[in-house]
Amino acid sequence: MSLVSRSYRGARAAAGPLLYLGATHRAALGETVAIDVPGRPALRGQVIDAGEEVTVIQVLEETLGLPPARATLTLTGEAATVAVGRELLGRIFNGVGHPIDGLPAPVGESIRPIWGAPMNPVRRVSPADFIETGVSSIDGMNTLVRGQKLPVFSGPGLPALELAAQIVEGARAPRGEPFAVVFVAIGITARETQTFLERFEKSGAMERSVLYLNEARDPTIERLLAPRVALAQAEFLAFEAGIHVLVVVADITHYCEALREIATAREEIPGRRGYPGYMYTDLASIFERAGILHGHDGSVTQLPILTMPDDDITHPIPDLTGYITEGQVVLSRDLHRRGVFPPVDVLPSLSRLMSAGIGRGKTAPEHREWSNQLYALYTQGREARLMATIVGETGLAAADRRALKFAERFENEFLGQGTYRRTIHETIELGWKLLETVPREDLLRISDATWAARRQAGGGSPP
Repeated sequence: MSLVSRSYRGARAAAGPLLYLGATHRAALGETVAIDVPGRPALRGQVIDAGEEVTVIQVLEETLGLPPARATLTLTGEAATVAVGRELLGRIFNGVGHPIDGLPAPVGESIRPIWGAPMNPVRRVSPADFIETGVSSIDGMNTLVRGQKLPVFSGPGLPALELAAQIVEGARAPRGEPFAVVFVAIGITARETQTFLERFEKSGAMERSVLYLNEARDPTIERLLAPRVALAQAEFLAFEAGIHVLVVVADITHYCEALREIATAREEIPGRRGYPGYMYTDLASIFERAGILHGHDGSVTQLPILTMPDDDITHPIPDLTGYITEGQVVLSRDLHRRGVFPPVDVLPSLSRLMSAGIGRGKTAPEHREWSNQLYALYTQGREARLMATIVGETGLAAADRRALKFAERFENEFLGQGTYRRTIHETIELGWKLLETVPREDLLRISDATWAARRQAGGGSPP
């Protein structure tokens, strides 16, 4: 941006984190603002609405007690930027990119604007390789593919953050390619922050991770900046350093609540359930920064986590997220009550790019048949469980009783892996062992050729 800095004395009004400034000269969206008030530390802001008569400035720090009439506002003529580079790996920052690990601010390899643009569809490469998270319900049943956007739909009180931490610790590129994780925490508590840091330090995941932590006590506006600051770093690692990057964002719901709070302060006309009408576009500006570009070795994959208010999957946040992303991983309250961790309900879960990332030379030649058969038997078992509450287990057909027992073992042994990390080969083998507990005639999704290959490999003996 080639604008020169301009200073103005006094704002017309203030509303929450917003200042209203009149008669500005050539203000630009995203322009950074320095705010000086006598007797208190300098504040930072940015222009979010540049009008002919009124310019709206979003203050990035706490505004309690700020007298708008006494403030001096300097429009710097520069867009918000952040230092990025490989030296940031192993570091911890707040939501605006300032270090909170006690180390000096990084010099970085480049300075990048945080307001990056979605990828040009013409330059995108179709995803074709999977990322091993170490979680069987994801790797085996809802495979995460490089360049994909696969959200986790959670509910209040469900262990979504624990699952996020486990994925950060266990995620790998299966062929040993350069791999890094960018973890963005939005609106988490101080206790959760401490838990994350302790886990990452003990597991050794910090060495290949960059953490951006926005706590609940931090300014609301910081929640809107944190994912964009993190994505600027992820894009540099992927497209300049050639590293495959997994971006884990938790919790998108806190981001959307901050978006609604800012929209309310601006007195905008609300949309569904009070959220701004542009929330779909705003979320897309984050999610669409994932992908693979022609001519670049790295990739950006996103695993955003959101909490569905009242477990309502039709709520605007999961509803709009589902339109933008390629599937969802849904957590189950019933599985959580029964002590299954991670409590992933594979039936409503879906990875739309799974077929592109599995198969021969990637996971296993029979992966698709294998997962389809697990889905079919588990679905039959879940239906049999409902029927058993009416007619009793003895009233079920023999095949339904076998499916019911399979569903119980599937939940306890396959889904309920605890904090143990499984490779994709361990996941496939465990699924086969469960399938081999039922007769061959029940395995309608397994072809004769696949079954014969399994028998030849030493498995597939009749129960």
